[in-house]
Amino acid sequence: MNYFQKNKKNIIIGVIATLLIAALVVLWLQKKVIHSADDIVGVVYPSSVSVGDTLSFEDKTQFAKFKKWDFGDGTTSDKSKGIHFYNRPGYYQVTLIIDNKYSKSFPVLVSARGIPKPKDSISPTTIDAQTQAMQFENVQFRAISNANQFTWKFGETGNIDSKEKLAIYSYKKPGDYVVTLYTDQNVEPILHRIKILPAYDALDDGEVTVEDAYEKIDNDFKYHLQQIANGNSFNYHYNYLLNKYLCKNENTVVKVNDSKMNNFYMYCAGLQFDKNNVIQTVKVNFDDAQNCVTKVDINQSK
Repeated sequence: MNYFQKNKKNIIIGVIATLLIAALVVLWLQKKVIHSADDIVGVVYPSSVSVGDTLSFEDKTQFAKFKKWDFGDGTTSDKSKGIHFYNRPGYYQVTLIIDNKYSKSFPVLVSARGIPKPKDSISPTTIDAQTQAMQFENVQFRAISNANQFTWKFGETGNIDSKEKLAIYSYKKPGDYVVTLYTDQNVEPILHRIKILPAYDALDDGEVTVEDAYEKIDNDFKYHLQQIANGNSFNYHYNYLLNKYLCKNENTVVKVNDSKMNNFYMYCAGLQFDKNNVIQTVKVNFDDAQNCVTKVDINQSK
């Protein structure tokens, strides 16, 4: 019996062990020595800026011995961290080059900076609101203005009542009122007169008609949708309507301006981010048991 046959088992075990050790060495080399663009750890932010805005960049690649940033506008940097400014609008590719072997690119969109209007071209501020309303009715007052700051006094309390561009107020007492609006754009306040009529007296028999009950629900629904459109607490107003009227059904049908169909959740989510919507009217439709709203018809505008 020769040597190989005599030690066949040990030789096979030795070969297998050698192959396993070689595989582990290769894996270690791939992890520690052999690199690729996927191993580059760099960030560029934000990905969308205006001309003259600050673009930040940072490289945290562990194995890098040499690095270079190419900003796509003819300028470069060998710093690990810093900022950059673009002088012209356009679409740029920021490239991080490591050890002259590996590279990773980051797209950046640079927009032109808007030119502010000269003072003499600023449109005058006006108030868009009805001139007559009912006691306890939610009345909308919209400032038609390019101003940034708004202060409303609705003439009933003598105090500041709102600081929003679109304000909603309910008068507690009938009468003639002067609404005053102050802005950071106008030296003099803007005035608007409104007449508040007394609410209808309660019915003699103490009962509320079906029409009055539905109108009250419609107005309540409209008020909370408007609060969402104004950017106020989404969770509070959304859950109020969901729990009180929709029996917690987020898929309740919503029809907007007699055309667009949506479910209640998607409509409210869009209303939250699409600012400056004014809810004009709301009409709710109940199920046969009159317990849950199954459809909401909404008219709105900007």
